[in-house]
Amino acid sequence: MNKYDVIILGAGPAGCAAAIACAQQGLKVALVERLLFPRQRPGETLHPGIEPLLQQLGVAEKVRGDAFIRPTGTWVKWDKDRHFVPFGKDTNGPWRGFQIPRATLDGFLLDRAIALGVHALQPCQAKEVLVEKDRVVGIRTQTGSLFCHHLVDASGAHAWLARQLGLMTHRYSPPLTAAYGYKRGTVDESALGIFAEEPGWYWTAHIGQGLYHWTRLRFDQEKGAKASAIPACFEHLTCEGAIQGADVTWRICAHAAGNGYFIIGDAAAVLDPGASHGVLKALMSGMMAARCIVDEHATPAHRQAISLQYCQWLREWFERDVQKMRAFYAAHPFPPRWLHACSANGFAHPQQQ
Repeated sequence: MNKYDVIILGAGPAGCAAAIACAQQGLKVALVERLLFPRQRPGETLHPGIEPLLQQLGVAEKVRGDAFIRPTGTWVKWDKDRHFVPFGKDTNGPWRGFQIPRATLDGFLLDRAIALGVHALQPCQAKEVLVEKDRVVGIRTQTGSLFCHHLVDASGAHAWLARQLGLMTHRYSPPLTAAYGYKRGTVDESALGIFAEEPGWYWTAHIGQGLYHWTRLRFDQEKGAKASAIPACFEHLTCEGAIQGADVTWRICAHAAGNGYFIIGDAAAVLDPGASHGVLKALMSGMMAARCIVDEHATPAHRQAISLQYCQWLREWFERDVQKMRAFYAAHPFPPRWLHACSANGFAHPQQQ
């Protein structure tokens, strides 16, 4: 039980998507997760475009219907008065997104992976990457070594494999941290949406019965260090858990695929939550890596070309999103001072993990 076609590190949306897609193609898969579920993570507000991906992964039926809040758009107060921005519509009516607590979504995806025969090891922590003849061949855990044809890193912003292999990371912004948390109670609808403010922006959303999520990003981390992160409109609500922070510095791994490995999700590339589609990108990168692995199994002689194509796909998508974020923040009434230093070629010199 220690040899697999694919070992995946991390059971979040990216890792589970890769595990499901590989298992659907008949590959023997192990999913290694260092934490027990459920766990709190930001990213409950999902764009309607995620539904076809959930369909392919076999969990769409679990999120349809009346079990979850289904918004038709987002309230925005950015460069003008608060206004509603719809997702869009077609002949069937308005497109509807999802408000799904991440612990719930993670559970759906993990259950689906296990139902397909994926071997879930949880809690289990990778201690060291195993390399033979310049090829990644497995990991060493606290309970022993696991071997594979392909290792997929979905460890999130921790970027475990990049650190192990000493891969370069290109930064496209100064250090950024998004604070987030949860509140219980009731607020007026006018308090919900994304709001520009002088230090940056904050986001508020109704994600369940009496449960609200907030995220706040300050463009200048030092300037707002002593200020309260909780939006004033939520101050009177009861806290649900502690305030947390996430490193959302814009960055991309320079070599997200190589000899025996693929890097996906936030381990591969990160933008701050203003991009609004982190979970969608996580699912897509996991599914794309799985497609590449299946192709490599079918045509081993094309391994290098397939890895390069994955890196190019990831980089082009990331750089397009960087340009969109630059335009988005340029329209902010108090745009970040560092925006002029952020370009398509990066923000600063590459850093080694």
